[in-house]
Amino acid sequence: MKNFFVSLFGHREIEDLWQMEDSLIPIIKELIQTKQFVTFLIGRNAEFDEYAASVIKRVQKEMGNENSQITLVLPYPTAKLSYYEAYYDDIILPEKIEGLHPKLAITARNQWMVTQSALVLAYLEHNRGGAYRAVKYAKAQNKRIIYLSKAF
Repeated sequence: MKNFFVSLFGHREIEDLWQMEDSLIPIIKELIQTKQFVTFLIGRNAEFDEYAASVIKRVQKEMGNENSQITLVLPYPTAKLSYYEAYYDDIILPEKIEGLHPKLAITARNQWMVTQSALVLAYLEHNRGGAYRAVKYAKAQNKRIIYLSKAF
């Protein structure tokens, strides 16, 4: 079975959650309908991450989750692991980033996610921060990027 990987990135705070949801839902539906299997790679360091995961879960509930999963990609170990295990389909801590300083680990995690993915979904409102740097890295890697915000 061919697995299509999608990374999602967005800022810590989202100004317009409804606009982001309206942009994200049709893309998630199309991916689930057209791909053999979709793995959504997402972090848990920002408002965007939590909200995007909940949108994907709602679409999965509506359409079924037989051919898709949400994978939490952690930058470092966390005490909340059992809480996350109950919510996400899978949890990954990439080996190559273990032991890095937390700030460096988040950047390395984001780059790992981009490297795995065929598509990047990005909600950017300004040109600074970790999400912006992750999308800039995705551009440098010639990844397909879909912007979920009007700002970009």
